[in-house]
Amino acid sequence: MSVIPLPVATSTSTDVALRYLLDTNVLSEPTRLHPDAEVMSRIIAAGDTIATAAPVWHEIEFGRLRLPAGKRRRTIEVIVDTISAALVILPYDANAAAWHARERARLTRLGRPPPFVDGQIAAIASVNHLVLVTRNVRDFSGFTGIDVESWFST
Repeated sequence: MSVIPLPVATSTSTDVALRYLLDTNVLSEPTRLHPDAEVMSRIIAAGDTIATAAPVWHEIEFGRLRLPAGKRRRTIEVIVDTISAALVILPYDANAAAWHARERARLTRLGRPPPFVDGQIAAIASVNHLVLVTRNVRDFSGFTGIDVESWFST
């Protein structure tokens, strides 16, 4: 397995103009045996304008920790450690919780209750005025007040 390094912000300072919030499937792309070239190109181009959400970071850590000891886990740990040292991880705070509650109630009234973690991620993107980047655009299509993109080539 070849490891493709993920270029990330060189500072965790939030005075950098952030633009994109990366979902789990985008942030974990560099750990894949054959990462999507378009995703990797877009991550490189976005540079220090990318961030992620605390619930996404939980998913990354959980995925890493449930792997059995071995070469693949060690490789992923190197990538995760590199990312964590430089990536801005935005919290699920009171503003995000309030936005999430409003959207969750609205969607539930429409008979389309969203998965809780998707709501958290969407909320963090919305209150921070960031474009949510995911492979699963459809999962976030019901939320209002957020821009969603896919960087995947297929």
